[in-house]
Amino acid sequence: MSTLEPGRPVELAAGITRLLAPNAGLMTGPGTNTYLVGTREVAVIDPGPALDAHLDAIVAAARGPIRWILVTHTHPDHSPGAAALAAATGAALLGRPAPAGRHQDTSFRPDRVLEDGDRLTAADFTLTAIHTPGHASNHLCYLDEATRWLFTGDHIIAGSTVVIDPPDGNMAAYLRSLERLAELAPAALVPGHGDVIGDPVTAIRRLVEHRLRREDKVARTLGAHPGSTLQALVRHAYDDVPASLHRIAERSLLAHLEKLEAEGRARRAGDAWHPA
Repeated sequence: MSTLEPGRPVELAAGITRLLAPNAGLMTGPGTNTYLVGTREVAVIDPGPALDAHLDAIVAAARGPIRWILVTHTHPDHSPGAAALAAATGAALLGRPAPAGRHQDTSFRPDRVLEDGDRLTAADFTLTAIHTPGHASNHLCYLDEATRWLFTGDHIIAGSTVVIDPPDGNMAAYLRSLERLAELAPAALVPGHGDVIGDPVTAIRRLVEHRLRREDKVARTLGAHPGSTLQALVRHAYDDVPASLHRIAERSLLAHLEKLEAEGRARRAGDAWHPA
C-alpha cells in the first residue's frame, strides 16, 4: 500500500509525521503534504487547503498539543487551512504574508513573520527558517536541526519540476536559492508534494542542471525564431512537453526569458522577444 494515501498519517522519522491532503491534481501531483513535527508539543507545516476532513485528520494525528502552524508559502494548496486550524487549536501562525498578485492566499496573516535564519525552538525540536525566493517571493524552507531534514514546500518537489510564474516567481532567484540549499548539505529533502528525497545535494544539482539546460534551449530557440511571442516560442523551447501543458510551460518560459533579459541576453518589444 502506498504511503502517499490521503488521510493516513505516516511516521517518516521519530517525531515527524506526514499527512497527505485529498487534493490530487495536475498542479499538486498526489496532493499537498502536511507535516507534523514534535510529540510533546507539535508544529504543523503546510496545513494545505481548507478542507474539514483534512484539518480534522491533522488534529487527530497530533501526538501533543498543536502550538504552531508554519507555512512555506501562500499558494492556495498550502496555506488556506491555516486560519481554521489556528482557530480550532489556538496555535500561532508563522510564515510570511502573501505578496500582491494572483494565486495568493490573502487569508494567511502570520502572528510571527519569519525572517531568514529565524528559529522556532520547542521541547523536542528546533526548526530554522530559510528564505528561498524563486517559486514564490515569500517562500520559506524549514530545516529540522536534529535530523538535518529540510522541509522544502514547493521549492523542491519529488518527481517533477515546479512552475516559476512571474512576476512573483523569479528564475534567477530560484537558482540562487537552490545553490544555497545545496550548501546547507541537508540529510534529506521533505517536499510539499511527493515522497522524501534522498541524496539531497545530487537531487539539487540535477535540478540546477535541468534549469540551465532549459535556459540554453530557450536562448537557442530565441536565436532561431527572433521576434516571436511566448505562444510561438514555447512550441520549440518545450517541444519535449505535451502540447496540453504548454500554457503552463509558458510561465516558466517567461521566467527564463526575464532572466536572459536581466543578463542582457534577450530583449522584449511588446509581446515579442528578440535575442540581444
